[in-house]
Amino acid sequence: MKTPRSFRSRTAIATACCLVAAFTTARATDPTSAIAVLHPTAGNKTTGTIRFEPAADGKIHVTGTVEGLTPNAEQAIHVHEFGDCSAPDATSAGGHYNPEGHQHGLPVQEMRHAGDLGNLKSDANGVAHLDLTVDHITINGSQNPIIGRGVIVHSKLDDGGQPTGNAGGRVACGVIGWANPGK
Repeated sequence: MKTPRSFRSRTAIATACCLVAAFTTARATDPTSAIAVLHPTAGNKTTGTIRFEPAADGKIHVTGTVEGLTPNAEQAIHVHEFGDCSAPDATSAGGHYNPEGHQHGLPVQEMRHAGDLGNLKSDANGVAHLDLTVDHITINGSQNPIIGRGVIVHSKLDDGGQPTGNAGGRVACGVIGWANPGK
């Protein structure tokens, strides 16, 4: 006896739905942390890695090391709208990530762009270490998720001015993606 076509179609749809549900259900091994690997923009040499990890009370711990900066200087670092580093000057990453429509600010200010991470402070070798905990973003949650967005390191200090902190050109860009949970 031949199975009716409508039954086969409903069975195929039900099977597909179950497979999608199985793949989208969180598992213990699913990534919970994010990473951005920074690559230099045209004419620059800045590289590094920035990590985003869950912290207490829903906050996000941001850490990283950036090299190739101006020695003994402060340079701005921000999360930008798009995870697109394709333009030679990284303008393809768009502006600061600001889904709540706030004015620009430094991390010590409560009201600021979601992407405002402040400044990197380099040593005499042009190396900076970032260690910051923020409460205005999530990795992939409901409040200002950052997965798929970009991290930009700028050429100048973020002085907190409007509209973008007078941070200058973009010297490095990286796309924020899921971090390997085994690393």
